[in-house]
Amino acid sequence: MGKRQVKSESALKEIRLPEEGELFGRVLKMLGGENVLIKCTDNVTRRGRIRGKLKRRVWIRDNDIVIIAPWDFNEAEKGDIVWRFTLPQVEWLKENGHIPKDF
Repeated sequence: MGKRQVKSESALKEIRLPEEGELFGRVLKMLGGENVLIKCTDNVTRRGRIRGKLKRRVWIRDNDIVIIAPWDFNEAEKGDIVWRFTLPQVEWLKENGHIPKDF
């Protein structure tokens, strides 16, 4: 297995930051199907669901940094994954203080 790399500089410019009601999270465990266990920046562990649009385009693995949008009615337990960051993007987020260095 090779390292994940950004093939062009233009991919680094497409960094998406969390909007209102969204959080950063780290994938702890793949639960099977479209479900994953995510530790969010607010120290809550949620069960995330990979949206169909994202599921067809991006592979999500353990320890990936993602953006999760908690559900309105079950906010503390579940949410949708809306974005996954590449390794260079995670380094950029840590350098600019968007996520903690030990996250």
